[in-house]
Amino acid sequence: MSDSLDRSELIGTHLPFLRRYGRALTGSQSSGDAYAVATLEAILHDATIFDEVGDPRVGLFKVFHSIWASSGAPVDVEESGPRAAAQDHLKDLTMNTREALLLNTIEELSFAQVATVMDIEQDEAEELVIIAKREMMESVTGRVMIIEDEPIIADDIEAIVEHLGHDVVGIARTRTEAVALGTREKPDLILADIQLADNSSGIDAVNDLITALGDVPVIFITAFPERLLTGEKHEPAFLITKPFNDEQVRSAVSQAMFFASTQTLKA
Repeated sequence: MSDSLDRSELIGTHLPFLRRYGRALTGSQSSGDAYAVATLEAILHDATIFDEVGDPRVGLFKVFHSIWASSGAPVDVEESGPRAAAQDHLKDLTMNTREALLLNTIEELSFAQVATVMDIEQDEAEELVIIAKREMMESVTGRVMIIEDEPIIADDIEAIVEHLGHDVVGIARTRTEAVALGTREKPDLILADIQLADNSSGIDAVNDLITALGDVPVIFITAFPERLLTGEKHEPAFLITKPFNDEQVRSAVSQAMFFASTQTLKA
């Protein structure tokens, strides 16, 4: 019994970040969380894979990947219109590259840990990440809007996004500015901080824009990601943590550009 309790505590610590990974991989809260639930059920049924790794975080992701691989790594998102091209491009990417990239950049696993999770050699994990970065740089580009009240951070994000080949349509510091900018420019992707300059909410700003524009992929940026990764409805599909590094932003932006529909947050 004590082993089960200890295992549950270890899993609970890392579960929010497994949800983040699953959502970024599938493009939606519901699909990502479904894989997280299946992972927990698999461990409950047989904890062998989880226990034999030794590192609880790596073990959790390894069980996830055994399920993901056995399901054929589907991305169940129906697209039409301009976004259909993005989905077609997603199918053309080299197998396992997105997984390796997200594990290494967003979840900050070492190449050795990525190799363990994916059951491959370390040099293959490194090569997959190299390929992923190259393919992402050559993939879908679009118009990006930034909602961030810290000028230095906003400038950093802008530089990263432009380096990927996207156009930044503007930077907003408050909910009011964001709604006005987004309504006017109609961006393809929004990066939004949670807490804004006048104590208004980036969550509220995004929901206002979703109401006005329809589904637009959104990446939320927060210092407290676990608060938005509980598994409750509605939570973001794409999330990066402050303080972030350039590779995390690049990876999140590249992934989000493939998906037209993003789960948004209710105030």
